[in-house]
Amino acid sequence: MKVSELSKLLRITPDTVRYYTRVTLLSPIKDSINGYNYYTESDLRRLRFILSARQLGFSIKDIKQILTEADKGHTACPLVRELLQKRLEETEHEFQEALILRKRMQQAMQNWQDKPDKAPTGHMICHLIEEFSEQSAREL
Repeated sequence: MKVSELSKLLRITPDTVRYYTRVTLLSPIKDSINGYNYYTESDLRRLRFILSARQLGFSIKDIKQILTEADKGHTACPLVRELLQKRLEETEHEFQEALILRKRMQQAMQNWQDKPDKAPTGHMICHLIEEFSEQSAREL
């Protein structure tokens, strides 16, 4: 099947299919006459797997590792568990960092409520940010 047919089956854009082909997660058969890529049922199953893995937060690198194991005939499940645990820990850290940033942003908005707008000078671009940065530095 062509790119357009595969993309319609999975309700994704043709560019998505081309992207996964370009990063070598898919290996279609190239027609030497017209240059079209043709995808098999195996490519369809593989792409479904790739899309599911992406929904779980796996990176392209992770998916390549998983597919390499599977292509060798080995179970990829232990690797999947390990990679997902690592990704979960990374996501938790990023979430905590986002909560800290959110609190800082809320604090800035509260601090700026009654402050006037000022035109930039040769020494200052936006006093709101610069004063907030100075205040934050003093609090550290």
